[in-house]
Order: sequence, then structure tokens, then C-alpha cells
Amino acid sequence: MSLTQLLGIDAPIVLGPFGGLSSVDLTAAVSNRGGLGSYGLYGYSAERIHDTIGALRAATAKPFAVNVWLPTGDEVTPSDVDLEPARHALEPLFEAAGAALPEAPARFLPDPAEQLEAIMDAAPAVLSLVFGAPDPRLVETAHHRGIRVIGTATTVAEAVELEEAGVDAVVASGAEAGGHRISFLEPADRSLIGTFALVPQVVDAVRVPVIAAGGIADRRGVAAAFALGAAGVQVGTAFLRTNESAATEVHRRAIAGATDTDTVLTRAMSGRLARGIPNRAMREIEKAGVILPFPAQNWLTGVFRAAATRSGDGDLVSLWAGQAAGLATRDAAADVFDELAAGLPEGSGGNPA
Repeated sequence: MSLTQLLGIDAPIVLGPFGGLSSVDLTAAVSNRGGLGSYGLYGYSAERIHDTIGALRAATAKPFAVNVWLPTGDEVTPSDVDLEPARHALEPLFEAAGAALPEAPARFLPDPAEQLEAIMDAAPAVLSLVFGAPDPRLVETAHHRGIRVIGTATTVAEAVELEEAGVDAVVASGAEAGGHRISFLEPADRSLIGTFALVPQVVDAVRVPVIAAGGIADRRGVAAAFALGAAGVQVGTAFLRTNESAATEVHRRAIAGATDTDTVLTRAMSGRLARGIPNRAMREIEKAGVILPFPAQNWLTGVFRAAATRSGDGDLVSLWAGQAAGLATRDAAADVFDELAAGLPEGSGGNPA
């Protein structure tokens, strides 16, 4: 079965799910164009998940995916960490953002089980997962509700484990991709395999459709992905630059001005390895050398990042972007989609709606 038949879409183009930067407008725009729009639900409560899926259904009658992070088992709780050294080290950034130093919360993240239960209740067309392989019982429940499940791998071994868990398709995410490196079998810094090397090896190792991700921003990247055996592509940075995304204007400008060497891998912003464009916050946190484990660091920086987002200060937010940022040249989601669709091989779908 082709990826388009599997997911009920017209073109095998998937929007990368942006945790914290997703928007209903962009998700709907990609789905309405014939691809699979995706919405990242990182940090969302069950109630907010229900509301968001309702808003997505109101914006598009086409299939869309929602994405959650699976727990890896090494997440810390407020009682596990001493926040004071990091609070002290980051105080200049809080002051610059006009944000007060926060007190420890009751918990850093919603209960993953509550998130997944809300998703099962709402029954979107597709559930996509990062940072792990799902329990086969979760996949069985999803299938019973008519939900397709997509897992995400950064190595061949991860792809094999995902297939064994019963997922319907695997995203092979190369090291070029922006945002978090979602490795789960080995440390992320030992799982940095480029898209060009990763995709064909994953294709050879699993029977389910493989979706190529990382470094794809135009028709050339799409054509290359299919030449490597991919059944579809997932694109993040090129869509993140568009007016429909939830990225701030300063974030869009940073992507527009980035070159091939302007992204780095860092743990500064969240405690987990991620690719983005360096700014004051990233540099000062790394210089201070005080980085809490995930999700404590993500929660702590999130306080001043939220204030900086409201004020439009690009030096104090996470400027996630991939190595193909220099190819992200279009402001409208429809234009990005049409450019990508032009690289699809004949018979794979992709005529713009």
C-alpha cells in the first residue's frame, strides 16, 4: 500500500510537527493542499488536546496528524533537581526578557498517559510519535479507533524497533533536521546519521513505508529522497519560515538569513540535543555551563522564552532550524507545498489542490 493510500492523502508530503511552534493555520494549509498537516502537542494538557483537535477539524476536513513525545525514562521531576544554580546562572536572561525568576512547579510536563488517552478519544487520522517506540497495545488501540501510527527513527535499529511495535510508517530523520534529535536507543550525539545515508538503509531494513526527513526544502530534496527509496518526505524548516506558522517574525527572518553553516547542535535550551540558530540565550547558557536535565531546563528557559516571544526578542528564544534553512525561501505554505510537489515522481500523487 502506498503512503498516500495508507494515510488517505493526495501527496506524500508531511509537515514536520513543531513542538511549541505548530499552528492550526499551517497544519490545515498542508492538509488542504493534499499533504498531511501535523501539529505538535508537546506540553499540552488533555483538555487543550481536545480543543486543538477540534480546532483542526474545524479548519480542514482532510486527514491530519498530531504528535507527542514518548517518555524515555530519564525525565526528571521538580523533586529530582536543584533549580537554584541554573536560576542564578540564567538571571541575566530573565532580566533581559522582563520575566521574574520562577518558582518550581508541581510538575514540568503533563502525564503522557493522559495525553495519549485524550488523543485516542479524539481519534485524529494519524498519531505521530518521537523519542521512542510505542507499546504495541497503544498501536492496537489506535488502529481500533481508526488512527494510523507513525514512528520516528534516527538509526536503522530504531526503525526496526518501531516496525516491531506495529507502526504503520517510519520517519527516517537525518542529522540535518532542525529541532530536537529524537533518538531513543543510543544517545543523540551518537546517532547523528545524515539523511542520505540513513534513508536507504532504513528502507532496506523495514517493510513499512519510510518517510525521509532532514535537509529537504525543495523539489531537488524530494526527488533525492524518492531516489533513495523513500515513500514520502517530511519537511519542517521550509514550512516554519512561512507566514502560516507560529514562528515569530524574528524567527522567520533568522531562517531567511541562515546559510548552510549557521545552525548548531545544543542542549542549552531544553536539556536535550537540538539543532538551531545560535543567539544570545544559547551562547550565554553554554558559556555558563549550567544545563539542567530535561525537562527541567526546557521548563526554566521556557519562562523567559515566552516573555521574549511576546516582545519579539529573537535573542532569547529557541531559533530552531535545519541545515537546509538556506533553501527556505518562500513565505506562503502553498508555495512551499507546490515546490515540493514538483519533485515527486510520476504516479506518487502531488498535484496541487
